[in-house]
Formats: sequence, C-alpha cells, structure tokens
Amino acid sequence: MIPKLHYISQGNSPKEHIENIQKACSAGAELVELRLQSVSEKKYLKLATEAREITSYFQTRLLINGDYKIAKQVKADGIHISSANVCPILARKHLYTWQIIGASANTLKDCEALLEKQVDYISLSPFKAEEKSDSKAIGLQGFSAIIDALKSETPILGAGGIRKEDIKSILETGISGIRVSNEITKDFDLMRTFNNLLSASATDEKRHTFE
Repeated sequence: MIPKLHYISQGNSPKEHIENIQKACSAGAELVELRLQSVSEKKYLKLATEAREITSYFQTRLLINGDYKIAKQVKADGIHISSANVCPILARKHLYTWQIIGASANTLKDCEALLEKQVDYISLSPFKAEEKSDSKAIGLQGFSAIIDALKSETPILGAGGIRKEDIKSILETGISGIRVSNEITKDFDLMRTFNNLLSASATDEKRHTFE
C-alpha cells in the first residue's frame, strides 16, 4: 500500500532538509521524500544516510528523489523520479525487489508512458500553477479527466500547491493521495490535519445497504 500523504523535504540548506524530515516524522508522517538539488553524490549519500536513521527510528518510509544508487545503498523504501533523466525500467534493475518506484507526470501521455514502465505510483502535477514552472495547472477537471481516461489501479497522487481546503474535492476526482511540501513545512502541526482529511475519505466511500 502506498501512503496517502507524502511529505517532500524542503529547506534553505541540506541541513534544514534533514531537520524538516525529523519534524515531519515527529508530526506523524507515514512517508517522507528526501529531495535535494545541486549537491554532490557524496554529500547526498551522507544526508540520505542521516534521513534513513531518522525515518527508521520513527518507522516512517523514506523515498530518495532521483538517485537509485543511493536509494539502494541506504536501503530506502524506494525512489521518486521527477525528471526524464532516469528510466524506471533501468532503476528497477538496480533496486531491491521490495523498493518502490514513483514518478512525476504532467499529462495523460506522461501517465500512459509511466504505466508501461510499471511504476508503483504516479505523481500528477501541478494541481495549481507554480512559480518558476512552465507546466500549466491541471486543476480538478484535469485530474478527473486523466483518472477517467487511465482506468488504472496504479495509485495516482496529486501534487503542486495543494492546501488542506483542496483535499476533499481532489479526492472526489479519484486521486488516491497527495504529495505536499510547502504547506506542511510552514506548519508541521498540519500533518495531523492532512492525515485526518485523507483517511476520512475511505470511510466516506462506504455505503451500507439494508434489506
């Protein structure tokens, strides 16, 4: 099972990323993703090892963004691929059989290509338009249209500017869960709120019939 809420690490420095992963785990995160940019492989490995120690203590799952070699070395729970530079099929050959692979998509075509490569989940983004991004916002209608067209059992997670007030309507589109960074980093107390809103969706789906 893929957790419904993924916290993506954020920070002004690598050290802050690790500190925020610790805060996320303390706040009850089921899964965190270490996402670092512009760091050497040696530094990334060191930080991934620290993140693995923290997440192991809290029994939280850990994904490493982009580097399957590091994910294997620290025995993370899997990787997230956010660019076309890494092929899921290639990554699968190198990872342990129990490690999961998730990947980012922006269009129906992206999703179809990833499903052919047998990823374990797809992150569909951005839900809302983001600064410094050329990708257009997908929105609720886009989520619904892509989910309906795919008709896949592979979990599709929403990402990109999602706030707590968006969750109910997002889940109604058929999206399985969400990946959040900024909103939770600003207030880790929101972790419980997000988890509660996401878990409630399962109970809302139940229908009791009386004969």
